[in-house]
Amino acid sequence: MNYTILVCDDDELIVNSIALHLQKEGYRVVKAFNGLEAIEAANKQDIHLILLDVMMPKLDGLSATLRIRQEKNIPIIILSAKSEDTDKIAGLNFGADDYITKPFNTLELLARVKSQLRRYTTLGSMVAEQQMLSTGGLWLDVDTSKVTLDGEMLKLTPTEYKILYYLMKNMGQVLSMHQIYENVWQEVAYAPENTVAVHIRRLREKIEINPKDPKYLKVVWGSGYMVEKI
Repeated sequence: MNYTILVCDDDELIVNSIALHLQKEGYRVVKAFNGLEAIEAANKQDIHLILLDVMMPKLDGLSATLRIRQEKNIPIIILSAKSEDTDKIAGLNFGADDYITKPFNTLELLARVKSQLRRYTTLGSMVAEQQMLSTGGLWLDVDTSKVTLDGEMLKLTPTEYKILYYLMKNMGQVLSMHQIYENVWQEVAYAPENTVAVHIRRLREKIEINPKDPKYLKVVWGSGYMVEKI
């Protein structure tokens, strides 16, 4: 499959450089230079992944991420010169799946792109002993990658789906942040706490009536998270 990647940065040199490396790997590249152009491209074309800068004119990358997330569940990787944890958490809170700090290593960027694409495009073909996972009113259909809560379809990002799938596949077991990170992100976990916690919080907001008093996704303090069998 020829994947199409949207690269958006207000620095034309950066966009062209990233595009060159992606094209060498066989990807088709769509270019944008501000948040509004990124949203327009995402709506008009079949995009499989977005690389999105934060600080841009007309509309910044975080605001663009938030608006794209209202309609699209495709992976979004934030590119930013800011390396503080608060900036990374902000990006994840706005709906990004990953975050890379500038200047970045090209090989790392390509590895993260491949990881996100693999996760996004193989969700529907994951093999499991059970084809339908459920607890209470929460249902996860492995064949279609659809999640419903009390009969209503939920819109999850690929990362949120993979976390929920992993937790529901191991229903009743407490899984540490390191276990969750290494299973979902498919890489060694180095201080994964902030990244996992942000995605768990976003997931809770979608599956829980009261996220502060969760029915399904429980935290076991000092140990990790679990989905309870109801």
